[in-house]
Amino acid sequence: MNNKNENTLHRFSNRVDNYIKYRPHYPDQIIKFLTDQGFLSNQSVVADIGSGTGILSELFLKNANKVFAVEPNKEMREGAEKVFANNKNFISVDATAETTTLPDKNIDIIIAGQAFHWFDQEKSKIEFKRILKVTGVVVLIWNDRRVDSTPFLIEYENLLKKYGTDYLKVNHKNIGIEQLNDFFGNRCNVTSFNNHQHFDFEGLKGRLLSSSYVPTEEQSSFSSMMSSLKDIFDKHNSNGKVTVEYDTKVYFGKLK
Repeated sequence: MNNKNENTLHRFSNRVDNYIKYRPHYPDQIIKFLTDQGFLSNQSVVADIGSGTGILSELFLKNANKVFAVEPNKEMREGAEKVFANNKNFISVDATAETTTLPDKNIDIIIAGQAFHWFDQEKSKIEFKRILKVTGVVVLIWNDRRVDSTPFLIEYENLLKKYGTDYLKVNHKNIGIEQLNDFFGNRCNVTSFNNHQHFDFEGLKGRLLSSSYVPTEEQSSFSSMMSSLKDIFDKHNSNGKVTVEYDTKVYFGKLK
């Protein structure tokens, strides 16, 4: 594994607790939507690639699906294993998007969340086609945080740009529709759902620190970042809460 992949693999290792507690979940409407499209039933076998702490897996586990959660990061994978320890439909897999170790033609639906932009897309597409059934589909889902819909979100985005170590480089927003069309091999389908989180200051701090591109306590800019975050919160909170808004994007289709 080269240094770049090694750094990617471990960049969330010290953020697992905040990730589990403060990352946004996914709207339940996604399940109905995929069911209405004919892609999903409660008998469908799901592979969640880059499953992390299992936030996206949870949506499908609630639908009684068997979920193979493929995650190479030890700490995140173990975090998910603790959360779903009593769920027999959750199968944790120590593997990558490019080499899932799953059997050929065994999966009805591949899902991937915020992790998609970390994949080697050419290699993962080959692997996805190997493990998918002939009728199988790929569904990419992520919470696209709104950056300018409220004064609070504008200032929060500016904070990330100021203090983020490599925020602009690794942001999943860098994945555009042309790249997704290329991945699917034709024009991919897309829909969107509203989503949001309400945070007190401790929650907002945890949400910020769940991101791999912000300084940790050991870094010199951490205190200044926390002071700026507190100023933004104090300025914009209503009754002790601020709202982070998202558009949950769902890209779906068969691979060509």
